[in-house]
Amino acid sequence: MSLNTQSLQPVINFLWTVADDVLVNNYQKGKYKDVILPMVVIRRLDLLLEPTKEQVLKTFTEYKAKLQNLDSLLTNSKHGSGLAFYNTSKFTLKKLLDDPKNLRSNFENYLNGFSENVQDIIKQFKFRNEIETLDEADILFSLIEKFCSPKVELHPDKLPPLAMGYVYEDLVRRFNEENNEEAGEHFTPREIIDLMTHLVFLPVKDKIKQGTYLIYDPCVGSGGMLTIAKNFLLNPDGLVKSKATVHLYGQESTPFIYATCKSDMLIKGEDPDKIAYGSTLSAYGFEKDLKFDFMLTNPPYGKTWAPDKKALGVGPKGAIIDKRFMLKGSYKEEAVTSRVNDGQLMFVLHMISKMKETELGSRIASVHNGSALFTGDAGQGESEIRKYIIEKDYLEAIIALPNDMFYNTGIPTYIFLITNRKSQQRKGKVQLINATSEKFYSKMRKPLGKKRVEFLPEHVAMIEKTFLNFEDNEYSKIFDNADFGYAQITVNRPLKDEKGKIVTDSKGKPKPDPKLKDTENIPLKEDIQEFFEREVLPFAPDAWWDNKDTKIGYEINFAKYFYKYQPPRTLKEITADILKIEDETENLLKEIIEA
Repeated sequence: MSLNTQSLQPVINFLWTVADDVLVNNYQKGKYKDVILPMVVIRRLDLLLEPTKEQVLKTFTEYKAKLQNLDSLLTNSKHGSGLAFYNTSKFTLKKLLDDPKNLRSNFENYLNGFSENVQDIIKQFKFRNEIETLDEADILFSLIEKFCSPKVELHPDKLPPLAMGYVYEDLVRRFNEENNEEAGEHFTPREIIDLMTHLVFLPVKDKIKQGTYLIYDPCVGSGGMLTIAKNFLLNPDGLVKSKATVHLYGQESTPFIYATCKSDMLIKGEDPDKIAYGSTLSAYGFEKDLKFDFMLTNPPYGKTWAPDKKALGVGPKGAIIDKRFMLKGSYKEEAVTSRVNDGQLMFVLHMISKMKETELGSRIASVHNGSALFTGDAGQGESEIRKYIIEKDYLEAIIALPNDMFYNTGIPTYIFLITNRKSQQRKGKVQLINATSEKFYSKMRKPLGKKRVEFLPEHVAMIEKTFLNFEDNEYSKIFDNADFGYAQITVNRPLKDEKGKIVTDSKGKPKPDPKLKDTENIPLKEDIQEFFEREVLPFAPDAWWDNKDTKIGYEINFAKYFYKYQPPRTLKEITADILKIEDETENLLKEIIEA
């Protein structure tokens, strides 16, 4: 399904204008979202319920004293709303405007009339906290009136969930920019999600025409990745054309974003209970044995996960004993963790623990910054996580994205593709794709935040083809898993006393001097002793290394593999430029002095 985002700008601008017109004297701009986002959700639900309002009220009045639970009656199409939710209040948003004097109490009655699944959404928005402020400022009427205006069309039939997801996230980006918050934590540009869906589904498209599949996003945001993934898979005019049954699962820890996502799942007819609230790392919201076929996410990077680490530390002396983070073959006897100021790789471990052991296995696409590629020395958490992923042969490919693709950052970002069922030709291999060339993107006419470039459909197709072809060329490199590994050895030098004599231990072996201790990283494909004799002994003949101190580390240095030598300019060229500048400024000093 294509989405013309430019056509949505009038809706976005109207909602921002409502905020500016109604809330400006009572709310800081960064707090507009506390009112505007829940009102958008409530209005969309209200519009869907309007046609069956009388039918729902009739059924409710007739059966409320006879049955304890009316959910099944009030949601079926014969007696109720025909939707997964309902409202038993006599009011609609428009009817509330008929009684301005009692607006606050009537509005509270209206909100209380929603079914329990909507009550959870209102609760997470914390919207009831705002009603007193709106009422005391005498702006509640104006707010509701604006949202009932024919100038804005919020009905899901006219503004479907995919489009509404873009509206939500663009508003969140604007609100967060006003608050100096990072909008990118919630908003992954649509074209990046499009690329991720192509890379996740197309390699197995012939195997997923039928069946039941579970798609999961552990950092679900407003649900855009889930929505786009399902649409891509099931689109009858798309590249896969699957007729499978698809269930969407996600978890979100930011209350108002969770509420936004859950409301859209209700509107789309998805199961809202499959969207969990809370932190994925420390409060996973589903059965621990639940596994998923496909996982797509953009986890927070450069963000602390200290609260999660503290909550997970239930073992002896605060150790983390969660099996999701216990890696076989690690140098650590406890859970392997990344540094506390960046938890992005912890989400990768979480997803790997949720992979299915079926013939199809599972496929993962996850967005990261450069830290996930190289942070951490051999034996440290990040390196241990990379070692685990690569030595288990899970890492299929990494795609380097252009800078300035995201709304809140211009830093380099990468898509990791992970699977436990590699094709035969990919076994033991990792493909790196450099999509940072101008060949793969277009510059935007008008930047959005820090986003200055974008993928057009032809760029997505080009990267997809590069991935599926699995060939070495200017933009694609194929490596053995071992090419990213290195052995880190400790180079020891003998401790000497004041007279320059070597100090030995009780067995007559020289003691190492801690001040002269050094390390060397030796590629896994090289023989350590040969390297040592060639690179160390000529400069330190008394040095030695011990295999028991050796650790294996992994890092992926994109710049190293795709570096293009740019020869320095000739002296003649530099001289010509200097003379040109002199000519251009010849009269400048004279003009300044004589002015």
